[in-house]
Amino acid sequence: MSARRELARRMADAATALLDALDEDQRRAATWPFPADEERTHWFYTPTDHGGLPLAEMTAAQQQRTHQLVATGLSEAGYVTAAAIIGLENVLDRLEGWTATFERERGRDPLLYWVAVFGAPGDDTWGWRFGGHHVSLNLTVVDGEVVGTTPCFFGADPAAAPLLGPHLHRPLAGAEDLGRELARSLDEEQAPQAVVSAAPPVDLVGANRPMLAEGDQPLPLPLVWRGRFEGELDALLEDMQRRAEEQVGLTADHLRALAFSHRPKGIQASALSAEQVDLLRALLEVYLRRLPDAVADEEKARFAGDLIDGLAFLWAGSTEPGQPHYYRVQGGDLLVEYDNTQRGANHVHTVWRDLRNDFGRDVLAQHYAASRH
Repeated sequence: MSARRELARRMADAATALLDALDEDQRRAATWPFPADEERTHWFYTPTDHGGLPLAEMTAAQQQRTHQLVATGLSEAGYVTAAAIIGLENVLDRLEGWTATFERERGRDPLLYWVAVFGAPGDDTWGWRFGGHHVSLNLTVVDGEVVGTTPCFFGADPAAAPLLGPHLHRPLAGAEDLGRELARSLDEEQAPQAVVSAAPPVDLVGANRPMLAEGDQPLPLPLVWRGRFEGELDALLEDMQRRAEEQVGLTADHLRALAFSHRPKGIQASALSAEQVDLLRALLEVYLRRLPDAVADEEKARFAGDLIDGLAFLWAGSTEPGQPHYYRVQGGDLLVEYDNTQRGANHVHTVWRDLRNDFGRDVLAQHYAASRH
């Protein structure tokens, strides 16, 4: 049995166990018929309603079954990272003086993570989603195999927080440190090719769009929610956006330089030294190893040997620790984005996307075309 088929079987077992544990009203909230693309491809990384059934409306046993499903879609390290990110909601609540609400009783809440199942687990085509503030997992199964694993988003706020002893709590340290190490390794000839903007964007360029188009720029913060707020809260988000852009010195010229392009921007991997290519591979693994090991190995093989030459590395902002910065890795169907600009460069966003096959879109299209013949 292939790794992707075995993974689909384990996911189906976990999803079935979860749905069997829900009552009728809970099951209605948690499920959609497949593909339900208008909802299924609607994804978020803000503390908004992600769609489905939240942990807050489950019993402890149901919450555990939700976590069992989540764990099937991640490696051990990936699940530990996701759990650490969820736990940061309590840390962030304290950091903000317990004041955030977002029109809810509690705005920063480790129980406001939603699960949604699309279709019947075990069918030829089905999928599931888990998401809340700074976590978004989107899995798609076609013909009994896991074919879609993106968008896969992890964030951390704060990105670094004190622990007892000499070490910081940094769930996404690898994504930050390896990216900076690669940027700082660039020589005087390489750096101008990679650094396309002195100022970084204050959020991901692709934002939470279902698909990216030529020229896309970051969305304003008030738009990266299920519904736009009104009045004082909307004004607060707009003010946060304005102040963040002023702090990094972001201009329209910077945004044009950073805008998404299907032709990758930055320095090509073929222009890197062998040691720098090793750093790029290590950086990619931080993203690909979110998946269970056997599937991550298949993804890694797409960039084995000279295949990595098709990737490009882009950097914006400072390479000094504690200063706002952004990078992306792009080539073929792969898009990796990282930003750390907000809250004094202590608020990280990271995403791995497949430009053709997010939500299993490309494989689904082939499946549907084959079924018509």
